[in-house]
Amino acid sequence: TLTFAAAFSAFTNEVIWLIVASFFLSKGFVKTGLGDRVAMFFVRWLGKSTLGLSYGLVLGELAISPGMPSSTARAGGITSPATVVMKMARRDQALGATAAGLGTAKRRIRPTARQMRRGMGFTPFQRSCRKRRRTAAWQGRVGTWGLTSRSGGVEASLPLPVGAWAFVCLTVTVVTKTLTFAAAFSAFTNEVIWLIVASFFLSKGFVKTGLGDRVAMFFVRWLGKSTLGLSYGLVLGELAISPGMPSSTARAGGIFLPIIRSLALGVDSMPKDPSSRKLGAFLIQSQNQCNNSTSALFLTAAAQNLLCIKLAESVGVTIPNRWITWLKASCVPALISLSVTPIILYLIYPPEIKATPDAPEMAKRKLQQMGPVKRDEWIMIGGLLLTVALWIAGEAINMPSVVAAMIGLSVLLLCGVLNWDDCLSEKQAWDTLAWFAVLIGMATQLTTLGVIPWMSKSVASFLKSLSLGWFGAFSILQISYFFIHYLFAGQTAHVGALYSAFLGMHLASKVPGLLSALALAYNTNLFGAIAHYSSGQAAVYYGAGYVDLRDVFLLGLSMGVINLGIWGLAGAAWWKILGLY
Repeated sequence: TLTFAAAFSAFTNEVIWLIVASFFLSKGFVKTGLGDRVAMFFVRWLGKSTLGLSYGLVLGELAISPGMPSSTARAGGITSPATVVMKMARRDQALGATAAGLGTAKRRIRPTARQMRRGMGFTPFQRSCRKRRRTAAWQGRVGTWGLTSRSGGVEASLPLPVGAWAFVCLTVTVVTKTLTFAAAFSAFTNEVIWLIVASFFLSKGFVKTGLGDRVAMFFVRWLGKSTLGLSYGLVLGELAISPGMPSSTARAGGIFLPIIRSLALGVDSMPKDPSSRKLGAFLIQSQNQCNNSTSALFLTAAAQNLLCIKLAESVGVTIPNRWITWLKASCVPALISLSVTPIILYLIYPPEIKATPDAPEMAKRKLQQMGPVKRDEWIMIGGLLLTVALWIAGEAINMPSVVAAMIGLSVLLLCGVLNWDDCLSEKQAWDTLAWFAVLIGMATQLTTLGVIPWMSKSVASFLKSLSLGWFGAFSILQISYFFIHYLFAGQTAHVGALYSAFLGMHLASKVPGLLSALALAYNTNLFGAIAHYSSGQAAVYYGAGYVDLRDVFLLGLSMGVINLGIWGLAGAAWWKILGLY
């Protein structure tokens, strides 16, 4: 009935974003206490009688309503608490009068500590209002000046979150008329952005239904009799769920880290202790390093993969039948890497415990506790298989990948596996929507305005002066792209800053476009474990406390070089067979 662009065209509508921004502004009234202050001012002024009290509350709401468009928020966040304060004050006055009349009270009845913390129940009433205003001093400061003076920091020592900073930058481009409103917000109708968001919601189902835990425990029970087998079981578990769970951080923190921690503690392998080397440290590093190739194997296994594809299109490289093309090019080097990584780590970072006979039994008990596969898990399996099938056959049936993801998500919502609150609570998805859209929009404009082509030609001219062929330029650019990641915290930040520029340099150096786009995208996953800050999952695994920082850097560098070698040699040979160059 509608094309995707037509269905989502309202996301470039100014009125929609005016409403959204006004809701955010109204949050400031509640958070700063300014709404309470205004309401209490009028209550103190007119609150000597019940009729005056009602007028005071009405005037308070009248004063704040222009900047607080949510009547529900005004009622629940400000007016309702103010009314409760009045009732508590009147109740205390009545109790005080009764006690005095009976001669049983020698002093005024005071509010409880709970009431004092909530700002309720003070006596007399005017002192309540005065105290409420006094303790709220400085809470009504205007946040805009604070953000400006701190140059992107919420506090002097804390950086502004990426999503918030992206929104500020977007605002600046519109205010300065660098971009029109429609151009600045054009990426919010982008199919890839909504594919990422829908995939995050699908991944929520793995955690909520327990299907992710069940799959992981199945492989642990099957292969977990030895430490090496245990590591392969965990890797296979992640490999099985990664196509439908695009957040490697969620896979690490929500599924595999709790399992690894339980296995390690079961053999007295404790974090931040010499005993960590018994089992926990090895399993952590094995899973962390294998995550690189797991994320690189499937297009939908990591959010940055989808971002790379979209940025490639903005530079002029179109990838046909994305899901299949990606998998065909990645399968050989990724599977080789996944096969040898646990063995290499077993040799250079060996666990003290070689056999884990209790692990299969633990997994068996866990599976027994879960019981048979439940209805929601079957629906999750069916929805995932349907989505992946549509991703694979999408080009043949003329169905965009985002529509396939929307169908899978709709199945989960209609069947009650997920509810809308689950989607709303997935903050990472909404944050990704906000700043990925800004990033893609600006990257597209940089290409349109000629910045990326100019930079690419400059670097290509330098490489040409070295008398290198396109393969030499390709190798230098890929290695540079990998090791420069030590300067970045996170993979998506690296992609946003450098992917388009490096792809442009490849193209200007006459490197085949499809090869360049895919190799850079795969490379983006390979550096995810070179440091504790290099990706979200690396930070999660390091935070478990099983691996020393020194070992993180040494193993990260060693395995990074090994993976570069695998993908550079086996990958290059396989890509030649596929005809990518």
